[in-house]
Amino acid sequence: MTETVQARDRDSAPLDVSAIRADFPILAEKMYGKDLVFLDSAASAQKPRQVIDAISTAYETAYANVHRGAYRLSGLATDAFEAARKKAQRFLNAASEKEIIFTRNTTEGINLVAASYGRKFLKEGDEVLITHMEHHSNIVPWQLLREQTGIVLRVAPIDDDGNLIMAAFADLVTERTKMIAVTHVSNALGTVVPVDEICQMARERSIVTLIDGSQAVPHIPVDVRDIGCDFYVFTGHKVYGPSGIGVLYGRAELLDAMPPYQGGGEMIRTVTFEKSTFADLPHKFEAGTPNIVGAIGLGAALDYVSAIGPERIAANEAQLLAYGMDRLARVPGLRLIGTAQRKLSVMSFIVEGVHAHDVGTVLDSEGIAIRSGHHCAQPVMDRFGLTATARASLGVYSSIEDIDALVAGLAKVREIFG
Repeated sequence: MTETVQARDRDSAPLDVSAIRADFPILAEKMYGKDLVFLDSAASAQKPRQVIDAISTAYETAYANVHRGAYRLSGLATDAFEAARKKAQRFLNAASEKEIIFTRNTTEGINLVAASYGRKFLKEGDEVLITHMEHHSNIVPWQLLREQTGIVLRVAPIDDDGNLIMAAFADLVTERTKMIAVTHVSNALGTVVPVDEICQMARERSIVTLIDGSQAVPHIPVDVRDIGCDFYVFTGHKVYGPSGIGVLYGRAELLDAMPPYQGGGEMIRTVTFEKSTFADLPHKFEAGTPNIVGAIGLGAALDYVSAIGPERIAANEAQLLAYGMDRLARVPGLRLIGTAQRKLSVMSFIVEGVHAHDVGTVLDSEGIAIRSGHHCAQPVMDRFGLTATARASLGVYSSIEDIDALVAGLAKVREIFG
């Protein structure tokens, strides 16, 4: 059997969620004596044994600083660190590992682009276009840049279901638009933004694009060359890797033209008191000792997702989301927030007469972990006239039983609050 046929057979096979759940030790834990039902993967996903073991092995057998030591152990650590970069390159289908910059998280990736690319190439009056459903991490860096350079921040609207209004988006693209920065998937609504269409529109006008992919890469296949974006960012802890590590993909041509984001060790070629010169990509943007083991753990997480198959994960979660949205819609007094035509992984809702925090507290007492609050997306809450929602979000280990437990827990909420 050829490798292609094996991959095709794997991609068409249903997901064995029970076997996957066995990979995640924390899912065997009890909360208040009850089975843990974890429905907060949009905030941070749980870690499989494969990632935990990779981290432990790195610390136990191959830990040293990278790119510095002339001894074997440092060489082993460097090899493992750079192997993780290649895994990220393959995961995103980037053209070169030089286009993969390790960051702390999505937030740092966007700040890097805003500070480095933005300060050099954007000037007063240039426009940056975002959407109304952005996470704070894709709003605040541009506001800071606005204060520093005088750029104009434009915001494309969404409709009452949470769809991006593409006609209005296109109308906001003008000859002054120099950067389009949008989420791939909304963390508060689950809306999938048509980034392919947006990037094509941008390319035709020579507009640079940045895609925030943190809520996409754990759930659907992502190919940055198919999308045609200039920058793509994601964070490790939402794709079953450790926290404190993320990835900025950037086209080499742009990264080469950008000045360093931070100065320090590793990112230099030469230093004198008169002048410094800088390292080639990707190290130009990785000042100081990096999160060595975090990168290795991220590499293990990307291996894990790749082995299961992003297509299979997407298909399974689509079925689970449809089931969950249908079950939640039948709960008396519950209103779903975010019912876009194309969405994934997130079910946000409010319960009439009950604050979202109270919903979360009652569910917690039943061993059910969801997120309640504004989800670091206050403009989205404002759009719907809310201060907070309850949000159940899916991961590769989520099951029908998790959804049923959530619905049963919501009956408990109604029982307590009437």
